[in-house]
Amino acid sequence: MKKYMLLFLSLGLLFFNCKKNDDPVIEEEEILEEPEEEIIEVDVTVQSFIWQTMNAYYFWQNEVNDLADDRFSTFSDYAKYLTDFPDPVAFFYDELLFSEDKFSVLNENYRDLLNAFAGISKSNGVEFGLSRFAESDAIFGYVHYIVPNSDAATKEIKRGDVFTGVNGQTLTIANYEDLLFGDSDTYTLNMADIVDSAITPNDKEVTLTKEDNLVEDPLLVSKVLEVNGQKIGYLMYNQFAGGSEEQLNQAFGEFKSEGIVDLVLDLRYNLGGLGVTANVLASLIYSANEEELFYKVRYNDKIQGTVEPGFGETFFTATTGSTNGNTNTPLNNLNLGRVFVIATGGSASSSELVMNGLAPYIEVIHVGTTTVGKNQGSATFVDDPENGNVYNEERENYINPDNQWAVQPIIMLAENADGFSDYYNGLVPDIALEEDVENMGVLGNIDEPLLARTIQEITGASAKRTFDVQFPVNLVTSSKMFTPMKNNLIIQKVPSSTKAELLAPSKKE
Repeated sequence: MKKYMLLFLSLGLLFFNCKKNDDPVIEEEEILEEPEEEIIEVDVTVQSFIWQTMNAYYFWQNEVNDLADDRFSTFSDYAKYLTDFPDPVAFFYDELLFSEDKFSVLNENYRDLLNAFAGISKSNGVEFGLSRFAESDAIFGYVHYIVPNSDAATKEIKRGDVFTGVNGQTLTIANYEDLLFGDSDTYTLNMADIVDSAITPNDKEVTLTKEDNLVEDPLLVSKVLEVNGQKIGYLMYNQFAGGSEEQLNQAFGEFKSEGIVDLVLDLRYNLGGLGVTANVLASLIYSANEEELFYKVRYNDKIQGTVEPGFGETFFTATTGSTNGNTNTPLNNLNLGRVFVIATGGSASSSELVMNGLAPYIEVIHVGTTTVGKNQGSATFVDDPENGNVYNEERENYINPDNQWAVQPIIMLAENADGFSDYYNGLVPDIALEEDVENMGVLGNIDEPLLARTIQEITGASAKRTFDVQFPVNLVTSSKMFTPMKNNLIIQKVPSSTKAELLAPSKKE
């Protein structure tokens, strides 16, 4: 029989006894000796932190039986349950997630998440997509862009280059994760050429090394294009990174001083980021009117019933804010009546939030392909029970030093001012155009196909070129999908009522 003992008042190390059944039973004068007991130590600190957080905040809490408030009748039942899941990762992903949840994340070190939200990562600087060869299991990679000041920036590799192997091994569905996203920081890409819509390996090799703490500038390209005497602003923004609000404001200040009439916002590779940054970008495009609603959120039933009316509403803003090193600078907003957005299957979360949030107020013309369909948001949680496990940079000293794990679960659904949130299957383009692997073009150049098609729509010029795609992508995944930043809309305001007391069975006798 197992006996459980709780160490201190929180759930951490559990000890239980079990009989050593392999020891022989010695019978002597009809007295049976008790088998020797073995003490087994089980540390479920992480599992308890995960369960309590998910029980309190998870958007689909009432859809997961094991997260029900009445799942455990006693604390002992709860403790026994946790010891059945020694692996926190398997516990989180296999036991606690709702079947339709594609986006909740668990990370062993919360600082990895924070760095990712600030645009800091371990990377060699090549951002790429992986595409399947027709119906085969073979795949190839194609370069989206090179991060400036990275290892790749010093090598002979550029946007549009193609590779079919790594370290001499042909890329397949079965091996690409190990070869490109495994433990090795250095690998060699085996490059290829595209001739007449066929990919042929060549002898070129490019060796790349991932660097710690590589900082990517989320504003990859910002420029004013002049086409037929018309000034058009172009901004390629690749991540809603905390701290980039001032940069955005400066870029829009330049657009404003140049007197641009239209704006092309290129979010084709932007998988999301901070909701507060999305608010700044949307306000720069449209308005600094702080009485107009940008978006509102809906929480799980348990939380929604406790929040005050109006909580979770985010209005357009007049400043860059005072977080992440910003200085609360007035915005250089453009007050545009329309915006052209290049968005694709690599655009998600905060990217979609900007598009959907602006739609009730101005015309949003979407050029590209259908977006990911992430109409949900998450927050960062750490082992800080006194603050309801909500991460707060001012409470770093209160985080359990023996538990550095972080949970980034879906906790809300985002709606625009019209109440629209039904884009789970993605936002559909007004002007459909895929990227052509055979003709990727140069980002920010007026001849780059997606930008060229957008400019054509802006100027109304008659078509002098076709936009037939010779080599479309059969996308498998991208390099950004293997970072903590993937598909995130991160909110920083969590209902205070849930901070007072986590709804955990530890309160039960």
